[in-house]
Amino acid sequence: MHIVVIGTRGIPEIQGGVETHCQELYPRIVELGHNVTIIRRKPYVTDSNRITEYKGVGLTDVYAPKQKSLEAIVHTFLAVIKARRLKADVLHIHAIGPALMAPFARMLGMKVVMTNHGPDYDRQKWSYPAKAMLKLGERLGTRFSNNVIVISRVIADILSTRYGRTDTRLIFNGVSRPTKSVRTDYIKSLGLEPKKYIVAVGRFVKEKGFHDLIEAFAQIHDSYPGYHLAIAGDADHPDQYSTELKERAHKLDVVLTGFIRGEKMNQLMTNAALFVIPSYHEGLPFSLLEAMSYNLDVIASDIPANKLECLAPDDYFKTGDVKHLADKVSTRLDRGYRSRTYDLSAYDWNHIARQTENVYTQTAK
Repeated sequence: MHIVVIGTRGIPEIQGGVETHCQELYPRIVELGHNVTIIRRKPYVTDSNRITEYKGVGLTDVYAPKQKSLEAIVHTFLAVIKARRLKADVLHIHAIGPALMAPFARMLGMKVVMTNHGPDYDRQKWSYPAKAMLKLGERLGTRFSNNVIVISRVIADILSTRYGRTDTRLIFNGVSRPTKSVRTDYIKSLGLEPKKYIVAVGRFVKEKGFHDLIEAFAQIHDSYPGYHLAIAGDADHPDQYSTELKERAHKLDVVLTGFIRGEKMNQLMTNAALFVIPSYHEGLPFSLLEAMSYNLDVIASDIPANKLECLAPDDYFKTGDVKHLADKVSTRLDRGYRSRTYDLSAYDWNHIARQTENVYTQTAK
């Protein structure tokens, strides 16, 4: 079976939750005996990832304007045409914005699977017209896709309530158990000491809530000499928010690593004292799953997407409440570092790959 994948910026080592999802999932689909092509957005192809294959997954690059409001929709339109030329048995569209093109793909005679990674119209970065288009994408993707995958029960409930689609397939995001780093040279180059820093990971957009985390840390910083806050990530499209976030971080000596993967991220996660995810919006956050795979103590905002069964009520703070977050962090730092073990069996990538393959098999019939 030939599966063509669109809706992602691309792989490998490109920032984003959908991108991480695709990088982990599709080599496993190839191992199950299928032909997979991911259509990437050209602005994210650099000298470091200018390749035509990654772990057996074919990579094809198609034009996309480097403009936030146009990038996804223009690229997806062109990618659907490309997928038709590639004679896809199944076209897999990731995310509700690109799902605007599901009716177009069906009109061209293709079988379509759509993964809803969450209600992106809740993201604070979007204007009202953009949010309206994302809601339309959710509606059209839900209605016209042959099969719809959701990554959380919350999303399944949304599609059932709003659109009456009750046959969605719940397939979680996954996480791999890491081999923890034994090195500390990278974190020490950042001025960090093992078990003496808080870590957060994500793109610099308002809904990630990093401004709240920085302000919470500022409230308690003087009480914990030697401790730091480190945030790994950056903005895809620099704007006023990301610029002001960086300026505020630098004033408070918050460590900003930029977008990192591999050994650098391994060291950062292996040696952290605490992980915090202060988001206002998520689908099913990779960064939280990854922190749990490193046995880190975690604090999360109390949005529905963060409510995982393997976390306790005390692991949450009231979303947007800087004082509550500061108190939670203080309590954890006072208690001292502790390694935690979580049941992550539901998030095994090999199991997820087999579940996804079953959806493809049914769709291609």
